[in-house]
Amino acid sequence: MILLTKLNNQKILVNLETVKYIEAVPDTLIFFTNGESVMVKESLDVLSEAVLTYQATVFRRSQEPTPAPIP
Repeated sequence: MILLTKLNNQKILVNLETVKYIEAVPDTLIFFTNGESVMVKESLDVLSEAVLTYQATVFRRSQEPTPAPIP
């Protein structure tokens, strides 16, 4: 999930798995798989960087060894 800002300054967390596509019109408009949409203050460039950072974090954590279960 990434933290974004709606036009009314409300902070929201967006689940990237539910995003269908994103447009700049000129504000950034995010369309979700359920048909809903939300406009945010962050630019496409900022969103792109946030998505890449999130994905890198998820990948990095998936490569970490899991601790042994406590008996």
